[in-house]
Amino acid sequence: MATGSDHGLKKIVWKKIRETIIADCRKSEVWKILILDHFTTKLLSSCCKMSDLMLEKITIVEDLFKSREPVQEMKAIYFMSPTAKCVDAFISDFRPKPKYKSANVYFTDYCPDDLFNNMKLHCAKHIRVCKEINISFLPQEAQVFTCGNPGAFRSIYSPHTQDKKKTLEALADQLVTLCATLDEYPGVRYKKDGNMENAKTLAELVDNKLSRHYELDEGSKKKGKTQAQLLIVERGFDAVSPLLHELTYQAMAYDLVDIQNDTYKYKSKDGSEKQALLNEQDMLWVRLRHKHIAEVSAQIPVMVKEISARKKQPDGKITINNLAQMMKKMPAFRKQLTEKTIHLQLAEDCMNHFSNNVEKLCKAEQDLAVGSDVDGVKVKDPMRTLLPVLLHPYSTHDKIRAVLLYIFSLGGTTDENLSKLIQHVKIEDEREFILNWKELGVPIITSPSLFSRKPARRDRSQEETYNLSRWTPVIKDVMEDAVENKLDTKEWPHQSECPAAWNGSGAVSARQKHKASAADERRTGSRLIIFILGGMCYSEMRSAYEVTQTVKSCEVIIGSSHILTPTSLLDDIKGLSKGPMETFTIEERSNA
Repeated sequence: MATGSDHGLKKIVWKKIRETIIADCRKSEVWKILILDHFTTKLLSSCCKMSDLMLEKITIVEDLFKSREPVQEMKAIYFMSPTAKCVDAFISDFRPKPKYKSANVYFTDYCPDDLFNNMKLHCAKHIRVCKEINISFLPQEAQVFTCGNPGAFRSIYSPHTQDKKKTLEALADQLVTLCATLDEYPGVRYKKDGNMENAKTLAELVDNKLSRHYELDEGSKKKGKTQAQLLIVERGFDAVSPLLHELTYQAMAYDLVDIQNDTYKYKSKDGSEKQALLNEQDMLWVRLRHKHIAEVSAQIPVMVKEISARKKQPDGKITINNLAQMMKKMPAFRKQLTEKTIHLQLAEDCMNHFSNNVEKLCKAEQDLAVGSDVDGVKVKDPMRTLLPVLLHPYSTHDKIRAVLLYIFSLGGTTDENLSKLIQHVKIEDEREFILNWKELGVPIITSPSLFSRKPARRDRSQEETYNLSRWTPVIKDVMEDAVENKLDTKEWPHQSECPAAWNGSGAVSARQKHKASAADERRTGSRLIIFILGGMCYSEMRSAYEVTQTVKSCEVIIGSSHILTPTSLLDDIKGLSKGPMETFTIEERSNA
């Protein structure tokens, strides 16, 4: 059967769903209804298509919380989160009168006893199967997962938070289901930070819950640690990467173009409104997403010409057979041409933004972030780099981004200097955009004698880079150090030890007799799982693929509560000031 995606995490999740929910469905030949909550709708749509479900005799997919007509001759499959809201909605489907012939119930995670007993009390005679399948994370891409929870940022970092502990518990549960789905029992480490305790708390929770999970899981033969490491780090660990204007295709598109729920809306040549989904079903997107916009802009027109040429010229003489072959290929041609047209348009949109404003901003941003100019000359006076940005009519958000990069480059600034900067940007009433970074443990106001020293970075002077893309996310240094077994144990304490043999770069090479493909090699090799508390950005996601590509014997998987764009992060930072009594709604973002 066709899978929803042939890539990494999505493939693994779909396989697990097929082996549990779908396998049970196959035991009965009758058509069934699948009922999902909001989270499981996202989960299922991330890894399969409706056509995949139809093949398994699932004829209708319904929303658990919407009013539905009874279909008493059909069996219902409930795939839902183990929450009181979901269980109450399930019970109301069978009281006072059942809507369906019977119910198979599958929970994403461990169902608390009180909810299970409540269900049993009211609906026991209607339930045929009740299982916990341990998938409560969203496979976003081949090597990227999220917890689908943008609200976690506020819960963890707001000074007014009332549910930090509950949020960290929930994230820990989701991380345990990720490890269980990957069949890994990793050693857990966290980034030590004098001011912030969240990474340490989450590491403790995850480690305890993992140990309990593998004790309770009768089907698990894996009681010992596997060749895997889980590193937990807080967002404040690298405040620069999520604020820079990135010039790789995916990061640039999500920053500059209005893409909601991974959907790009654009106008075709005839003026009609069109939309395209940017996901791993689109192989061209997979090929291009991590490339620099200069390469993307050069490659797409060439591809379009190639396809058009292939379409017009059949091989050799024009025979009936050749024409028949061409007719068969027409849908594929059309699909390829549509994909390339979409990306031609999206790349053009990105380049328009770039040439209007972003190009000039990028030079200043890179100099501030890296601490030196294109020629490697140290930036002695960051204010001289920042000033042209403040004097130019850029948007307020762009100026805030530049001011923050200036402050981060110094390791903090004085109260007096900050007041001047805030006046320059004209955000006297919105100074929270800058001040609230302190909640993430990032120094904003400090006295000159206390300016913090920047951590040492890996030497990348020999690597080829574009002048406006010289910055490397800090997490990439961490990934490479972890894989080479070079992480300092004082900075990265072990919550639980990794196997003695852990060495991501060579854990398997010594014992491999045959020349395996890169993908096969990774399957038998080690895994490095990175979790960033408080959101991850697209350049950090890209780093996971780049390190995996270089190392080959270690697969790097990265995840967070949600995915950030520079705009969404600044809005979240500003929102940290809102008190618990104020109405505060967090939009469910595309990239969550």
